[in-house]
Amino acid sequence: MRNLTLKQFKTVQAIVSHGKIVSAAKALGLSPPAVTIQLRQVEEEFHLALFDRTSDGMRPTAAGLAFVQAAQAIEERLRLLDDEMDAIKGVRAGSLRLGVVSTAKYFAPRLMAGFMKEHPDIDMRLAIGNRAETIDSLKSHDIDIALMGRPPKEVSVRASVFGDHPLVIIAPPDHPLASARDISKERIAEEHFLVREPGSGTRISLEIFLSDVPGRIDDLGVEMGSNETIKQAVMAGLGIAFISAHTIAAETEAGRLVILDVVGMPIRRQWFSVMRSDHVISPAMATFNDFLMRKGATYLPLFGKLYPHAEADEAARMHKLRAPGKRPE
Repeated sequence: MRNLTLKQFKTVQAIVSHGKIVSAAKALGLSPPAVTIQLRQVEEEFHLALFDRTSDGMRPTAAGLAFVQAAQAIEERLRLLDDEMDAIKGVRAGSLRLGVVSTAKYFAPRLMAGFMKEHPDIDMRLAIGNRAETIDSLKSHDIDIALMGRPPKEVSVRASVFGDHPLVIIAPPDHPLASARDISKERIAEEHFLVREPGSGTRISLEIFLSDVPGRIDDLGVEMGSNETIKQAVMAGLGIAFISAHTIAAETEAGRLVILDVVGMPIRRQWFSVMRSDHVISPAMATFNDFLMRKGATYLPLFGKLYPHAEADEAARMHKLRAPGKRPE
């Protein structure tokens, strides 16, 4: 281990990324023999093969994957060191790589703008992806903090709630159920749903909601790859959808979509700020997380405007709980 160099870590990372010695050498600005020598030195250090040499290219072994994970952690720690040195010199307060699930892209830019107005000396980068992509970015140290609806189980994380995340069922304004009140779960289960890909937060919540309707989740509906596609399909009359209320503010205010008044809806989840538990918390990360806890919820679309029936029902429930002699259930 004492003989390893940063150049060797970068070399192995490049081979994993490009799959071939020649391609890795080109990316690194080295000759293929130089890359081969670097790889051989690392393998001799551990007495293990880091790659299987196949006709399709270089495929990392378990040892190779472990080596790359260590390389990513070292790279991340060096980046944080660079931030810390800049902060000591007074050059800037650091940098922050923020990853958000696609549902959060409807409020993340305003949230970032508010934060950067308070902290213009912190450099920020935003990455948007689906849930699986965002979790992968956390695993590979490509982002510092993720904003998502459910903390992942695949990686050890620190998670903090910064706001409510209501999930609702939407339909076009001319849908037969558009003006109905207290629609039963059994009735709504008869409708044709448009759904996100397996593993997405909203799909999992819908599956849980419909799980006690016999046979319903076996054929959940037509899969679509993005919230935008789902909204357009609902407006075109192709079906109804279960979706984050924070993605439909513009469409409901313009009258292009309506929220159906279904018993048990909205399902209230939370938005979480998530970071790896083994991630060293930089000053920039701590500053952003503090901002989220203080002001994050104020950047979420106002739910009362989107769903006045639910807001009124919630107010009535709270009034009953506060009445003399009443205790919360």
